[in-house]
Amino acid sequence: MLKIAPEGWPFIYVAAGLTLIVYGIARPWMAIVPFILLLFMVFFFRDPDRVIPAGQGIYVSPADGKVIAIKKEFEGEYLKRESIRISIFMSPLNVHVNRAPCDGTVELVKHKDGRFKAAFTDEASLVNENTAMVLKTGGNMILVKQIAGVLARRVVCRVKAGDTLKRGQRYGIVKFGSRVDIHLPADVSVIVKEGQKVRAGETVIARGGIS
Repeated sequence: MLKIAPEGWPFIYVAAGLTLIVYGIARPWMAIVPFILLLFMVFFFRDPDRVIPAGQGIYVSPADGKVIAIKKEFEGEYLKRESIRISIFMSPLNVHVNRAPCDGTVELVKHKDGRFKAAFTDEASLVNENTAMVLKTGGNMILVKQIAGVLARRVVCRVKAGDTLKRGQRYGIVKFGSRVDIHLPADVSVIVKEGQKVRAGETVIARGGIS
């Protein structure tokens, strides 16, 4: 049975209602438009199970999509240290449910209002609306940012400070195309490459850096 993210049901109900209304008061063939919208909503908010890899010292992708950047940089807002940033762009065709990259305790969740520039641009990480989650794993802190885009105007983070997460556990969703940045310890070995497609909770993106 197809699993749907909880955040998707209001959209699905509205699309289904429109389909029934148009079918009932207009010509039946005219209901094809809201029916296509209904199918898209079901497709977009699908939430398939994933096979979470086992093993020590690994990080999995927090999002489905394509790796658009891998950069070593100083993260001065939350971690205040050197990190490796891996940016993942999610198109409207990707699964948009986000998953924890590793086991850990949520230290901070902070929503920040901002702009809605194209999510694949470098400045989107700095100026777009986003929700940041700092996760403590072993002796390290990592940062995962859900970043809104041109179409994505709603970022949902289901956890709060003090919650614990397991590797691959669902923790949020970004609606209608967006981006997720993850800042890892500077000494990790990155497994993925720019341009590579990844799957949330399943693709190993880095090893090491967990003390």
